[in-house]
Amino acid sequence: MIILVVNAGSSSLKYQLIEMKNESVIAKGVCERIGLKGSFLTHKKPGADDVTLNVEMKNHTEAVKLVLEALLNKDYGVIKSMEEISAVGHRVVHSAEDFKETVKINDKVLKVCEINADLAPLHVPANIMGIKACKEVMKNTPMAAVFDTAFHSRMPDYAFLYAIPYEAYSELKIRKYGFHGTSHKFVSDEAAKYLKKDIKNLKIITCHLGNGSSIAAVDGGVSVDTSMGFTPLEGVPMGTRSGDIDPAVIEYLMQKTGINIKDAINYLNKKSGVLGVSGLSSDFRDLHEAKDKGDKRAALAVEIFCYRVKKYIGAYMAAMNGADCIVFTAGIGENTARIRTQIAGNLSFLGIEIDQDLNKKAASGISEISKASSKVKVLVVPTNEELVIARETLSVCK
Repeated sequence: MIILVVNAGSSSLKYQLIEMKNESVIAKGVCERIGLKGSFLTHKKPGADDVTLNVEMKNHTEAVKLVLEALLNKDYGVIKSMEEISAVGHRVVHSAEDFKETVKINDKVLKVCEINADLAPLHVPANIMGIKACKEVMKNTPMAAVFDTAFHSRMPDYAFLYAIPYEAYSELKIRKYGFHGTSHKFVSDEAAKYLKKDIKNLKIITCHLGNGSSIAAVDGGVSVDTSMGFTPLEGVPMGTRSGDIDPAVIEYLMQKTGINIKDAINYLNKKSGVLGVSGLSSDFRDLHEAKDKGDKRAALAVEIFCYRVKKYIGAYMAAMNGADCIVFTAGIGENTARIRTQIAGNLSFLGIEIDQDLNKKAASGISEISKASSKVKVLVVPTNEELVIARETLSVCK
């Protein structure tokens, strides 16, 4: 069974074609600048040179058509007929409280997604465009919606509610939702497999550290708390997001600078985080290079990030009454040994002991970077959100 995984953005469309018999990626690519001048598709096939198609794509429907043409192309395609695609899995950022798991897409599901678009206005409208585009081109192919928030939907109310008037939740749906759910689910499952234990008997803290970062407390395979909140702005500082902040700062900022609320939120989302502190970059590679040359603000930005992640780890160990395993994943978590050291290298009082040699050697695949004497295992687990989407789609579209 072959699954097409689609992740649609406002002007982009990423895709992977996955053969579920062995869970291998047989093709992947991305359409960029959809609706803009200079749009193009980059198509990748294992063992072959990348193919770039400079083709005008006025909308997502044209992008989907171009993707299917690339997949069917006699020279660089990988299938002979559209009928070989058994189902399409769509990444949808927000499910509100309407869906707690992956669902097969029908008109009712699409309508609910449209109603909930206000909760993630930068993402869900684009996700819906991708769904509609695929439905228009692939009318008879079953499709599934896989939600970023679904993995966190079983958090207890005392964890997801904010201490504001209850009507804000009951009438306006204001609560902590959490994001990166497919990643947290995947790496916690993979950690359990690696440890050869039933996930129902494990307490795992998953650290998804990238340009967007979030931490999750996974108890018995269930997310019981997570750092991101009503939006992805809450939590640890990120590439350009501030993370946790006193909300009164927004009013003060507006009064002192004359900016409006839209500009203030953009300030916190796009101009803050390690970029705002360093004044240099949102890329940790740039920050470390500058830090090594004596840049104090770059060093401070890294220190703030690591300190806040460490605090969340401690908080979640308290919330779960301990932890069996800590997992680092995503771009920074998987690839930056010195960040892992700075976060977890001084947590011996919690039973966490990092083996620095193993930490430096961590490469592709799952790597154990804790000492044999460590009471808490520390793992580096490469994430694979597309595979989760494909698996979830398979489960509802058989």
